[in-house]
Amino acid sequence: MTQTTALALALGLFGLFGVDTVAAQECPSSAPNNYEITDDEVKDLYACIEASMVASYTKGDNPVAKAYRTWAVSGTRPGPDASHGDRFLLTFANDIAAESYLRFATQDTKIPVGGILAKESFTINKGMAKVGPLFIMEKVGLDAAPEADGWLYSAVQPNGKMMGIKQSFCHDCHVAFEGQDSLAYPAEDYRVKK
Repeated sequence: MTQTTALALALGLFGLFGVDTVAAQECPSSAPNNYEITDDEVKDLYACIEASMVASYTKGDNPVAKAYRTWAVSGTRPGPDASHGDRFLLTFANDIAAESYLRFATQDTKIPVGGILAKESFTINKGMAKVGPLFIMEKVGLDAAPEADGWLYSAVQPNGKMMGIKQSFCHDCHVAFEGQDSLAYPAEDYRVKK
């Protein structure tokens, strides 16, 4: 975290100046896109923007946004993901989901009801890292969400408000991972090792 970011956090200025403005001014990138960037550059961008992401998501009252940073992290760094708007994602799993999710199994995986995954996101836009939505998957069971294989999809916008999401919009992609309970995983290069 830069000294300016730390100072802004200490003074509570993110709400005053707007998180996107702070992130844009503080987290420049020379990468031409999300796929032509080194591991060190991604780690540096993440270190710069992570406090802004947390401040952004917790502006609202979403309980997942307030809790997810205490959960198990699935990657050693955020990885690019074309299916989420070419954003970098880093997934966190609550205690109920972590054991199953962190096996990264491609067969016979089932997240228990109550399992939640939260995916932080950011993108590089015009040479600056910008906070993206916090994507959330909650296992609610087949009775509650039969059309989405028991999953409820939602997202918190960078302003802390909930994003309107049609369940089929998310599930139409996640169904491609049907054998692994609709779960996509970080690229193998970025996965935490157990």
